[in-house]
Order: sequence, then C-alpha cells, then structure tokens
Amino acid sequence: MTLKDSKDISYLCLGGEDWWYHNRGHIDMQLMRCFTRRGTTLYVNSIVMQKPNLKKNIGGGKSFSHKLIRKTKSIFRGLRKSGAGFWVYSPFSLPVHHIAWLKLVNDTVVRLQLLTVMRRLKMCAPMVWIACPAACNVAIKMKKNKLVYQRTDRFEEYPNVNAELIRQYDLTLKANADLTIFVSEQLYKQEYAQCKKALFLDHGVDFDVFATAQNNKEIPSDIRDINRPIVGFFGGIDDHTSDIDLVKKIIDLLPEMSFVFIGNSSIDCRELLAKKNVKMLGQKPYEQIPHYGKCFNVAIMPWRQNRWIETCNPIKLKEYLALGKPVVSTPFTELQKYQDVVYQANTPEEFAKCIEKALAEDSPERVAARRKKVETSTWDSKAKLVLNELFEK
Repeated sequence: MTLKDSKDISYLCLGGEDWWYHNRGHIDMQLMRCFTRRGTTLYVNSIVMQKPNLKKNIGGGKSFSHKLIRKTKSIFRGLRKSGAGFWVYSPFSLPVHHIAWLKLVNDTVVRLQLLTVMRRLKMCAPMVWIACPAACNVAIKMKKNKLVYQRTDRFEEYPNVNAELIRQYDLTLKANADLTIFVSEQLYKQEYAQCKKALFLDHGVDFDVFATAQNNKEIPSDIRDINRPIVGFFGGIDDHTSDIDLVKKIIDLLPEMSFVFIGNSSIDCRELLAKKNVKMLGQKPYEQIPHYGKCFNVAIMPWRQNRWIETCNPIKLKEYLALGKPVVSTPFTELQKYQDVVYQANTPEEFAKCIEKALAEDSPERVAARRKKVETSTWDSKAKLVLNELFEK
C-alpha cells in the first residue's frame, strides 16, 4: 500500500489521555487531528493504567473519588464527535492490570466495546495507534491495517503503576508494532534494537496558533492585572516531573517578579500559594493557552532530575519558542539541541540569574530566532513523516 492508498483507511487511537478532561496538546491527539482529514478517525480515551489509590490527596491533587466520577462521566458521554473532527469514545474498563485473571476479562470487555463502535462507524481494519501500554493486548488482537506504538515516555516510571507489567507491555508492543515512534533521541538510541521498526519523530507544535497569538490584543481577565514581569509555566504540575522545592527557592530569590502557573496540580502546592508573588490559575482550555503564554515575559521548565525527565521531550518547549518567549529550564537531554535559544540552570541561584538575564537580553531579533527554530516542526509535517514511513518504504 502506498501513501496515496492510505487515504482509504481509517485510524483508531488508543489514547494516553482523556480528550474531555486533559490538555489537548498531546502528540496522539494532535496527530489524530491530522489523520482525520484522510479518513474516519476514532480517539479512545485512555484505558486505566494506574492502580487504585484510596489515599486522600491534598493541595490540588485529584482524589480517587474525583477521578472515578470524572471517568464515569466520560464513559456516559458515549460516542461523540469532537471539535477536532475525529470521534471520541470512553470504553468501560477497570484498573485491574495487576490482577492476571481480571486483566483478561477486562481486555475482552474493552475489545468488544470497541468492535461495536467501529462497526457503527464502518471502520474495518484501521491503522491502530497505541499511546497507552495498558491497551497492549486489546490492540494486538484487533484486526488492523498497521500497528503504531507511541513510545514517548518511560511509561514504567509513571507513578502508581505495576512497573514490571508495563515493561512487559512495552517490549511486546515494540516487537509487534509495524512502527514504534520515539520523540526522545536518547530513548530511541537505547531501544530501537528492541523494535520491529523504529522512527525518531520528535514532537511537533501548533506553530501558527502560538506564533500569531500576540496579534490578538485580547488578554484573559485573570492574568490581565498581574504585576509584571511575569515568569510563567503552563502544563501539569506533578511530583514525578516538577521540582517544587527548586521552584519555591527561585520565587524567594525574585520577590519583585510574578510567578504564574497555568494547569492542574496533582501535588500539595499550599506553600507556593502562600507566597505573595504567586498565582495558580488552574487548567485552561487548550485553545486559550497561547493567550496566557503571550503574557509571560519569561517561560520556565523547572524539572526534577530523574529517569522520567532524562528522556522527556516536552511539547511546551516548542510552544514557548513559537510564542517567541525566553525559556529557562533545568537540563534534560533533548534540551541540548536548543542551547542557542534557551537558558539552562542547575541550582536555584543559577535559575534566578538566568531569568534576570533572559529579561535583560530579550529583543525582537531573539524573538524571531526562537520562532525560526521551530517553525518547520508542524504537526502536519510529523503526520506526513509517519505515513511515509508506514506506506512508502
């Protein structure tokens, strides 16, 4: 089958997130936006991968009951067409991947639900894209045209999962997928030999959306009156990614600056909220993110130093650069490709000095250089690379 013939196939994505509740900038969602212009596309909201955690969360974290209610609402939405053009569906599933006999039952129930929905949409042997390792057995047993595995992170390092089981799923998918997609070059180099076929894709960016946000003079009301300069971050604040102790020290070193955080937090942020120069504005719709980001004077990525971050490649880096904003970050491997347009810091003191330096050195020329760095990394270009790899080689 050639790329031209691929226009006649459909696409099924076993997603890594829930379309209705999570940030819609993720790679699986963005590529499905592109694929839906070629054929019927179904995005399946993430199958539960984490073990149930009955402990009460504090400081903005979502409790088990909250997650259960949200998941139930998602399931009862049924099959709906999204504003992005593709269909969205949440199958009923249980967090039982760590219980062998229940896992088999759960996989069968999920697969039967998906077959019913696919018949309704007249989807036959779709290209199956899997972004959630917990859907491994479901994907492998389905009738399909191609199988693509999205290895964007070390999923086995995700909190509250059965790490050994996720490793088994990962190895099975890499051995069976027609193509395994990597966005971390380091992870690609470490694991490509485990794959039937592998591709380093890198992440894309909604370049035009972010790069032109400044042309719209409207500013969201909850950030409009915050004192400048604004040091900003958008995205989830989670214990396995964000170094909150580092952040608190940076904030104390720069009391004259406002620190603004856009996104949900799964950890206790009461100490951050107690600081007078901190505003946590919560999660915003994806379409509004560029209009919050354009208000930042400096954008930050204060990551922990761990195995998850070691092979990460945050989409927000390209989004910050498309906005034209100065970026200060703690180190990670993929950041080395952007040394000419970002500032890197290891300690709170270095980080604070880099923020001050970024403000002092900012200029129209630097804004243009940042945007130029990512202007060709569109999601359409990434979708074409994947399809070329699948159907032209």
